[in-house]
Amino acid sequence: MPFSVNGCNYVQIHIITARLHTPDWRLALQHRLKPTIRRLPGAAKRGAAPGHRKCTKFTQGIRQMPAISVIILTFNRETLVSRAIESILTQTFIDFELIIVDNGSSDRSGAIADEYAVKDNRVMVIHRERGNIGSGRNTGLDAATGEYVAFVDDDDWAESDFLKFLYNLAVENNADTAVCGSWHQLENGEVEPKYIFDELLLHDAEAAVTELLLRTHYNSATPTKLFKKQIFDILRFPMQGKFDDIAMTYKLFANSGLTAAQGKGKYYFSRHVGNNSGAATKHQFLAPRQLAEYLSVFRERTEYISRVLPNLASLAHWSEWSYMISMLEKIKRYDIVGCDEVLTFMLRELALYREEFLRSPWTQEFERQWMERFI
Repeated sequence: MPFSVNGCNYVQIHIITARLHTPDWRLALQHRLKPTIRRLPGAAKRGAAPGHRKCTKFTQGIRQMPAISVIILTFNRETLVSRAIESILTQTFIDFELIIVDNGSSDRSGAIADEYAVKDNRVMVIHRERGNIGSGRNTGLDAATGEYVAFVDDDDWAESDFLKFLYNLAVENNADTAVCGSWHQLENGEVEPKYIFDELLLHDAEAAVTELLLRTHYNSATPTKLFKKQIFDILRFPMQGKFDDIAMTYKLFANSGLTAAQGKGKYYFSRHVGNNSGAATKHQFLAPRQLAEYLSVFRERTEYISRVLPNLASLAHWSEWSYMISMLEKIKRYDIVGCDEVLTFMLRELALYREEFLRSPWTQEFERQWMERFI
């Protein structure tokens, strides 16, 4: 029965604590669970004990079905996560749910997220044990109910029409994936454009993966993209490793019927100390373990594309070799130590496919010069 505490109306209900892979919340009601307290009319504080447990919001017993599920994974970003959250809650497009996954934070990041859930019933917070980025995003996907899914990093932020732009781009072109441009804020405060262009590009799966491999109009970063949720019925982010975008985005494009891209700058990436992409832009800090993971991901990508989109096999191989010669040059330039094993592997691979790489129509002149110098 409803009752009142400190002027707020409450009702005792049963909160679902089923495993996140249970797709239908009604199945969880079959379990006998202890009751908890929730504020009406829906401005409850959400959260759960560490692990795959959650609190799910209800509206008169029926789970809301928004147009977009926005997923923010946060870990120890107490000084930045509010900016990311508020940039979504102030969107001009309002038909969305915001799922914040606290990835085992030891600071106040999770508590900050809970505070937003109390104030806005579009916000759901899931607290989980520490895992990699991919497993955290999968947790958010398991809870998502939207027709489309967007990902926002906890240290970034979006323009107020970010969701509206991507949603209209997808719907108006009947696209499974929509892509916008972005801006990169550097540590010194300067902002640089990234994939900014005016024309509308409509790509089938093969053309979209080609564009991704060549990186002329977009790259692997998921936050600049809106995906049809049904794509994730067959795909999930890797449960191990750090570089989930590189390991996943090409698969999302390969399984999209149509991708619509227009390079309007609607998203801001923040580059700072501790950023997961720091080593990708500061090559002098490249670690042997990171390089080995990159090489493994690229090899898996080459094999996947060659199997699923065989017309792109040559381009996929070239892209892998292009990455190798680029990393080889940076190891030499910055005199990075501890890379002997991966360095030997890259030298052997590039020597084996040297002539094929040099003859490729995609090979740049500076890459040919590096090959002549190192191989």
